[in-house]
Amino acid sequence: MLTLGLDIGTTSISAVVCEGYDVVASKTIDNDSRLSGEKWESLQDAEKIVEKSFVTIHSLCSEYPEVAKIGITGQMHGIVYLDDQGNPVSPLINWKDGRGDLLINEKESWAQDLSKRTGYRLSTGYGALTHYVNRKKGWIPQGAKVFCTIGDYLAMKLAGRKTPIIHPTNAASLGLFDLQQRSFDRLALKKAGLSPDLFPEVSEEGLLGRTEKGIRVHQAIGDNQASFLGASEGAKDSLLINVGTGSQISIYSPDYMEIPGLETRPYVDGEWLLVGAALSGGLSFALLESFFRQTVKMVTGEERTCYGPMMKAMEEMSPRSSEDVPIITPLFYGTRQDPTLAASITGLRPDNFTPQGFILGMMKGMSHELYQMFEGYLAQSTRRPLHFIGSGNGLRQNPYLVQIIEEEFGRPLHLSNRTEEAACGAALYACQIAGQVD
Repeated sequence: MLTLGLDIGTTSISAVVCEGYDVVASKTIDNDSRLSGEKWESLQDAEKIVEKSFVTIHSLCSEYPEVAKIGITGQMHGIVYLDDQGNPVSPLINWKDGRGDLLINEKESWAQDLSKRTGYRLSTGYGALTHYVNRKKGWIPQGAKVFCTIGDYLAMKLAGRKTPIIHPTNAASLGLFDLQQRSFDRLALKKAGLSPDLFPEVSEEGLLGRTEKGIRVHQAIGDNQASFLGASEGAKDSLLINVGTGSQISIYSPDYMEIPGLETRPYVDGEWLLVGAALSGGLSFALLESFFRQTVKMVTGEERTCYGPMMKAMEEMSPRSSEDVPIITPLFYGTRQDPTLAASITGLRPDNFTPQGFILGMMKGMSHELYQMFEGYLAQSTRRPLHFIGSGNGLRQNPYLVQIIEEEFGRPLHLSNRTEEAACGAALYACQIAGQVD
């Protein structure tokens, strides 16, 4: 029996067909659903996303009629409002939306206001904060009866339902969520002046319903949790290091824990992930490439990509030259805890004030930011992960960063052989719910 897993990313939609842990087929298409809006808005056409997802699913199910289950994941934090018939009355307001950072007055943003009122730290893009701003500004669309993530909306439509049911892995990403109770915090909602009526029902039952052709449709789960599940193939003694636009470490925990610098997130089966997320990650390396590209254009008048020359420069570095490099703290976008922090460069000397020095210093800074999060975990937990897994194009396309991370963490980093970890994780979750994969 085959399982289909689908991942709704911000810029692409990916699907895989799996037989157990093995990927039989995969397909990725562009998510060209972006809508224009205010400068601070980040909107996508929810109906177009669902339409493109349906076409992708239909195509793979036609090619592989043995598909019996569908698992779904997708970008977390963002919300779409639905009416009482389950039809969207708003765009998808996604995780990049900036309305939470709009200022109420000269000193305070909506994010700061809601965090102060409820005691929950919320960042712009979190669905509960988006809804709070919309409520205060009168922007909730007419006819809205409930909101949910884009993955929940797709799963609801596939299962032929008119109301969404949200898994804790997605619900927690919206904010104002009581982790230990695994439900939205009604007291916090009351403090914020928000009715619980528009918040979706939370459940971990797994099965939502069936498609018109009888294929089982399972609840959407968060993309971070799906990626961990897909990359680790269910191994719970794992640490996942992902480097894409951002970067993060994810560590499985059977018990609820609170560790400074790490975010506790619900995992499947009532368990937990401890997640440390850096806001820049691979974007730091992209910023350095942009700096080199602008320098080349300033000197030659031509604009050229510099990734190739940067990798070649790393090849030509001697082992000794890698020992003394500038110390770069790549907090270009601050941290989730303090977005006002800035990047810094120290330890500059004549012999390391070179392009190679900056390239290596940047990668060491990216690695060190993640390792500091891991140190926080080690200080408070007796569990030690046995498997260190890497994922994301920031690692797949940069063997030097992999080497630097291995040296800092003191363990070999095994790159996941799955390029679509989240879609694979969604498929694996559907299999686990169906009881076919241990």
